[in-house]
Parts: sequence; structure tokens; C-alpha cells
Amino acid sequence: MLRNAPGLPDDAPLHLAYLTYRGKPHVGGQGVYTRHLTKALADLGHTVEVYGGQPYPVLDERIALHELPSLDIWNDQYPGRFPAYWEIKHRGDLVEVLTHLKGTFGEPLAFSVRARDALKQRLGDFDLVHDNQCLGYGVLSIETMIPTIVTLHHPITRDRALEMEHSTTRGKRRSVGRWYSFVKMQGRVARRMPRIVVVSENSITDIHDDMGVSRERMRLVPVGVDPELFQPHPEVARQPDRLITTASADVALKGLAYLLEAMAKLRTERDVRLTIIGKPRAGASNDLIDKLGLRPHIDFVSGVTDERIVELYAEAQLAVVPSLYEGFSLPAIEAMSTGICLVATDGGALPEVTGRDGETVLQCTAGDVESLTAAIRRGLDDDDLRDRIGAAGRQRVVERWSWKHCALLTVDQYREVLAMPGNVEKLRRNGRLGRTS
Repeated sequence: MLRNAPGLPDDAPLHLAYLTYRGKPHVGGQGVYTRHLTKALADLGHTVEVYGGQPYPVLDERIALHELPSLDIWNDQYPGRFPAYWEIKHRGDLVEVLTHLKGTFGEPLAFSVRARDALKQRLGDFDLVHDNQCLGYGVLSIETMIPTIVTLHHPITRDRALEMEHSTTRGKRRSVGRWYSFVKMQGRVARRMPRIVVVSENSITDIHDDMGVSRERMRLVPVGVDPELFQPHPEVARQPDRLITTASADVALKGLAYLLEAMAKLRTERDVRLTIIGKPRAGASNDLIDKLGLRPHIDFVSGVTDERIVELYAEAQLAVVPSLYEGFSLPAIEAMSTGICLVATDGGALPEVTGRDGETVLQCTAGDVESLTAAIRRGLDDDDLRDRIGAAGRQRVVERWSWKHCALLTVDQYREVLAMPGNVEKLRRNGRLGRTS
């Protein structure tokens, strides 16, 4: 067991502040990570308090949520709205408005300012702050007051590059560049943090190459899945030619457009239907659904429980992850854990996660409609192959990933950070040394 900071007993339960500017499970992997990691930390006996912005996270009942309301400029109903002047009540609100005026996504910076001001009032209450990929300048200020660690799932530079690549006009490319200008801030902050937790070896390489973060500051802590929740349900009949995918956002990186084109090709041969876990959003993929005439053959499902998601996997014949890039892919391991046969691309860390083609996954080339179509056809045509890969995929997940394992490795990183000399001084200054609980 790693030695804790001098003055704190070995294995002492920690009091943690966890930051997430967008933490609802249904908006993507960061929300799933927040929900399950904080629960697993509580299961280990640590006290976790979450500071979050909209859409707020869904948490275990043992975990306190401190809401740090944003102006919610990019809400689902009226994305890109401009706030009224009377809504600006906090310096974080002013930051959010000013960055919005410049065409930049301002939530990470604004949230970090709100979190900094909130934590200033509670320096003696926390041993450590864990930032979930906000990386706003306010996090640098927090780190000077309280020992701080950051999870960086993957470099948003990859999102930006793919969005630029898929922009069809010069004006659109300029707009995308402005929107993603917060990535420069995240790189500057990441390079100055004492420890970055990263979820895959692929992401470590990409963060080092794209953001200039020293490899010595990064540690691999894979994310997890609950195999007791995400488990096979053989009593549920799989529906012929039914596919399922997760689309938390309509961005190029997720590759939904390639799956839609593959589905259109397959529908010339068979009655393929697709369940999309996510909301239909105005955007390129939504337009493509109508262009390809797929609207009657697609079911969008959102806001449902994990239990219902497991049922949806049990009803489908194949799960598909068509992403151009993934830093890890929680949807992939959740699907595999249910025993469904997975079709996935070779984008980013996916091969590291899903394993070898034909053994634990049906693999295809990222961004290649023909390759994706062939992989799906291969799975739909062979019952024995689907069963074998589904069973092997679940075994791979159960043997490698659980939220308890993720939490244990994360706590090891907490203790390493707390033992750094500068952080020992912060603990002493904040009155956290010599405590008994």
C-alpha cells in the first residue's frame, strides 16, 4: 500500500471534492464515469462531495451534490441562447457570456471559476480535489490551495481535428476553430498539473503528442463497468436484424453518419432496424436520417435507466460503436458486458479495449462505410459467431474492468499526490494533518 502524506494514517479515509461541469450520465461518458466512480469511492469508505454544473449528475444517495448553476447557454431546448443581463450574477456568469460572444465554448472556464470561489470557503474540509476534465484556469488556482488531481479521458484536440476535417466551408472551419479554442487552455492547465489520470495507453500517447503533457505526470487508470448490472439476459429474445448504438452527441468523432450509411446499404438486403441510445438532435446526422429515408426504421431512446439499457442490448443482435476516435469507450465495454456481439472500429483506443477481431469483437476500419457494412453483415449472417464473440467479449470485460478496481487505482493516485512535499504543506496549512477521520 502506498504511503500517505506524513501525519495522515495509512489507508485513512479521505474527504474528496469532485468537480464535473457536465455530469449527467445521459450526456456522455464523463457523466457515467462521475456516477460510478464516486459511488465506488464511497463503497471504499471515502467521503465524496460533488460540485457540478448543468446538466447535473445523478449520484448515489451517500454523495452530496453542490450545484454550481451555469447560464446553461447550450441546453437541449434552446442551444446557443443569449442570456438576459439580469441573469449575470457571478463572475463565472460574466466569463461564460464573454466567451460566448467570442464564439467559444465557455463552460469549462466559467465552471472552474465558480468551483474555485466555492472551494475557497472550504479549504479545511477537503484532503484533495478531483477534476473530471474541466481543466479551466480556475483549476490552477484550486491546485495552489488544495491538492488536486485531474482525469483526462482523451485530448479534445482529436474532436477539433475531426470537426475541422468534416467542415465543408472555410467559414465553418473558422467557426469550429473558435468554438474549440478552449482546448489551448486545457493544454496549458494539464501541463502544470502534478498528476493526470488517463483511461487508456492510446490516450496517454495522444495527450503527450497533442497537448505536450509529460508522460511522467500521467498514470493509466482504466474505467470500469458493473458486470452484475450489465449482464446477459438469455430469457429475452433477440430481434432479428436489430442493431443498437449509443450517440451521446452528434459530432464527427462518434461516426454515427457512417453507421447510417451502412444501415441504408443493408436495408437493400434485409429489414435492419436501429436503436439509438440518445436524443435526436438538429445536426448533420439528423438530416442524413431523412435524406436516406431511415426515419421509420430508427428508434431513439433517452432518459432511461441502466436496467432498461441492458434490456435494449438483450433485444438487439449486434451493438455497434462506429467512432472515428475513442479515448476508451464506456459504451463498448457496457455492451460487451451484456454478452451482445460488438461491431467496433479501430479508432483511437478501441482495439486496446475491445480486443482482437473475430475473438472478442467484429472489427472494421474507422471512417470506412464498406468495412463497417461488411462487419455488420458478417455478424447478422452467423448466429454461432455472434454467440461466441458475445460470450468472449463479456469474459474479457469481467476479467479486466470493474468500478471497484478503477476506484482502488484512483485512490492509489490520490495518496501519491498527497505525499508530494508541496501538498503536505497545503494539508498542514489547511488543518488536515493530525485529524482522526
